Amino acid sequence: MKQTDISRYSDLFKGYTELRIQENRDSVVSMVEGTVMGNGRSSVGGVSARCYRSGSWGFASSPDSSDDAVKHVIQAAGENASFLHRQEQRSCPDLPVSSAAGEWDYTTKKQAASQKDRIDFVKEMDSYISGNYPKLISRTISMRSSDMEKRLLTSTGTYAFSMVPKSIMYVLLTVDTDSGPVELYDVLGGRGQFEDVFVKPSSYYERLDQLYEHLLKKAEGVFPEAGISQCILDADVAGILAHEAIGHTTEADLVRGGSVAADNMGQMVASPLITLKDYAHTCMGKTCPVPVHIDDEGTFAEDVTIIENGILKGYMHNLESALEFGAKPAGNARAYKFSDEPLIRMRNTAILPGKSKLSEMIESVEDGYYLIQSSNGQADSTSEFMFGIVLGYEIKNGKIGRALKDVTISGVAFDMMKTVTAVSDDMSWKTGMCGKKQSIPVGMGGPAIKCMINLGGK
Repeated sequence: MKQTDISRYSDLFKGYTELRIQENRDSVVSMVEGTVMGNGRSSVGGVSARCYRSGSWGFASSPDSSDDAVKHVIQAAGENASFLHRQEQRSCPDLPVSSAAGEWDYTTKKQAASQKDRIDFVKEMDSYISGNYPKLISRTISMRSSDMEKRLLTSTGTYAFSMVPKSIMYVLLTVDTDSGPVELYDVLGGRGQFEDVFVKPSSYYERLDQLYEHLLKKAEGVFPEAGISQCILDADVAGILAHEAIGHTTEADLVRGGSVAADNMGQMVASPLITLKDYAHTCMGKTCPVPVHIDDEGTFAEDVTIIENGILKGYMHNLESALEFGAKPAGNARAYKFSDEPLIRMRNTAILPGKSKLSEMIESVEDGYYLIQSSNGQADSTSEFMFGIVLGYEIKNGKIGRALKDVTISGVAFDMMKTVTAVSDDMSWKTGMCGKKQSIPVGMGGPAIKCMINLGGK
């Protein structure tokens, strides 16, 4: 970003104002059957300002972040807020005062890799796959590195700089069967720039071997029996359920709109074994996949306890909803691009680990399923959900059995969570994208859980 000192614009602020200068940089390499099909870099950046006038918001943005453009955007946002206030004639109290300062730069300390370095890495991964997995009929590798760099200044005294990167590699393998192609994918990488995340291809070969082995078992797999069954949901599945089916219902804007969480504050909504948090930046002494230290309204970010020992304890807020609900904002206002207004968003949402061993949880199931990896799905404000499962196994007499074909799980999360009888003592994270109006990186994770859930059969 060209602008490095934005504090000089504070004299232009009239009333509550946020000024954000941001740049998102992406690098993409994709390969299909050993041929490079995608190779590009892009950068989207600019400046935005948002002003508040007694309950009315004004917003303006520009892809030009020159000095004149910044001044114009601040003025336009103020004029927009004043115009809307005259039209709406709202009379609301001042927003909660939030002031924080800091810089958090996760840029690599290593020498920057070239686009050729990225292509060579993908080629080496592809060469290993093609040379070791003879039953494949197709293979696809996609790598994306993304940097999100922001500078924020507010009229309440907040100044923040952050550069948060992520690097993800998507590997999709396909084999043929008598009933048609069967595929399975894995997602590698996470927080960090390419140089730190993808050091050498050989460090992922064991993971690829496991993916191929799962795929061959899936190709000979079976469909589960339809209906409600006892299942172990591994961290990937439990994490996306926690995010989609519970987390969204406790975002205050959706609570205001009538989500199932609106009437359940202080009520038992899950098993006493379930504690669910939205972490700001650190969990158990480790940096989260998507660290947020100061949000895009200038609020110092803190963890939010959503469910504690089965009881609904809190919602996620921005400044305006915190004022309405009489709550303390904890840094959940986030914007993806410079031209986006901050919305109430999750950051890193996970169920906390329990005391059970995963192996013992599996041994305790006489007839059920171990569901390991999810695909796309959906959930609504009632917490009703439906997700695809692309990797899972039968459990028979406490032992892992045959692999499953693609299946679906469904139910009402606030009901399903009450059936949890065990939570594993381990925890894992993954980085995903959440598409609430504007797509944005989020962290999802947690332990495995044992519960009753509805499966779709053949």
